[in-house]
Amino acid sequence: MKAVGYKTPLPIDNPDALLDIELVEPIARDRDLLVEVKAISVNPVDTKQRKAVNPDDGQDYKVLGWDCAGVVVGVGKLTSLFKKGDEVFYAGCIARQGANAQFHTVDERIVAHKPKKLSFAESAALPLTSLTAWEILFDRFGVEQRRISYNATRKGSILIIGAAGGVGSMLMQIASHLTPLTVVATASRPETTEWCTKMGAHYVIDHHRDIRTQMQELGLGEVEYIALLSATDTHYPGIAELLAPQGKIAIIDDPQKPVDARPLKRKSGSICWEFMFTRSYYETPDILRQHDSLTEVAKLMDLGSLKTTITQNYGAINAQNLKMAHAWLESGRSIGKIVLAGWE
Repeated sequence: MKAVGYKTPLPIDNPDALLDIELVEPIARDRDLLVEVKAISVNPVDTKQRKAVNPDDGQDYKVLGWDCAGVVVGVGKLTSLFKKGDEVFYAGCIARQGANAQFHTVDERIVAHKPKKLSFAESAALPLTSLTAWEILFDRFGVEQRRISYNATRKGSILIIGAAGGVGSMLMQIASHLTPLTVVATASRPETTEWCTKMGAHYVIDHHRDIRTQMQELGLGEVEYIALLSATDTHYPGIAELLAPQGKIAIIDDPQKPVDARPLKRKSGSICWEFMFTRSYYETPDILRQHDSLTEVAKLMDLGSLKTTITQNYGAINAQNLKMAHAWLESGRSIGKIVLAGWE
């Protein structure tokens, strides 16, 4: 089967950073589904892995890709949730080969039926970022989940720093539609500010200016929930002053400096990490929750309550197009999600 992978971690401008390769088609075993890959999307985790992670032991190539939409063409003997012919979407497991291949195996417990009203490309933009946003709100923060109209009376607030990327794009939508929180997003360019408003933010402020001052100007003051989606090293030192007593902070990026929780003691504030792959990596007892969460996301997409965050389609799945996608992500100017669909 066709796939895209690499032999050694390299910068994206190296000709061998990503290669068109041929691999043996995998076999679905136990709880696995064999999925014919129709579309994928690219996330920052792809670029981080490509620059630092060698192929697994016994593998000649490392295959990336942790967002997929496709069709089930095979099932393991212990599966019960899906059958051949089902159209599905999922984010996969970081401990296994990725979905940048014509066929891919995945544990059915982290898979859901894709939204009926969305194409494979539109669906592929969603899983990893939707799960990350969902887990931040409902698993890490413990926010009450209930559908609410955009103009309803709001109670409490969430500040989303670096909101125009993939996770922020879903977090703004889910928070504005499924929680009573006022959603404050940060952006720094006219196009990202416009995007955040489109994705459900009630207010958008500039993360290059003093955030506390801007929050005070909005009359919001302290914030119950803060999602640090990027540049934690830059923004964390000022977060303690913004956080409300007993508030919670979630971090998803990779700070280069130690994160000091001591300034949060007086407020009994807490910090939590959100890593979407935790459940699949450790096969936690609640791993099926990812199937349930994605199922809810698909329903909300079909109802029109949420919308796909795809902003660019780079065409067929091949090394050349994936290199362009990686390069654009690494530029730091990406908005929403980049997808690739189909095979040449």
